[in-house]
Amino acid sequence: MVPLLLIAACNTTASNDPSVTGSISTANIETGKAFQRGAASWYGPGFHGRKTASGERFNSYDMTAAHRSLPFGTRLKVVNETNGRSVVVRVNDRGPFAHRRIIDLAKGPAQALGLTSSGVGYVSLHRLD
Repeated sequence: MVPLLLIAACNTTASNDPSVTGSISTANIETGKAFQRGAASWYGPGFHGRKTASGERFNSYDMTAAHRSLPFGTRLKVVNETNGRSVVVRVNDRGPFAHRRIIDLAKGPAQALGLTSSGVGYVSLHRLD
């Protein structure tokens, strides 16, 4: 009986669920039509560890993003229209502040999309929430 209780006590998924915290990509989620298309950029090196607009600490490898107007916590599927790669990110910051860009990605999702070498890419945004 005691071993079962020990195993049950170690099995937690509530607040550490990576799909909720944004630490993994669930890119194969089916979505509807894109609600926004445009240039995406990435940010991270100088902001790692600093507070985001939502109040949480920025981790450049988390699956997070900055958007000008979407509510914090909104989950988006971001599709690189050039190579077809996609990631799911959570909005936790405001931006981008560069002209004509629609989203700023943390380095982790930018790498997964193949945007880190060019710095900018053409993407579509699909709202999941």
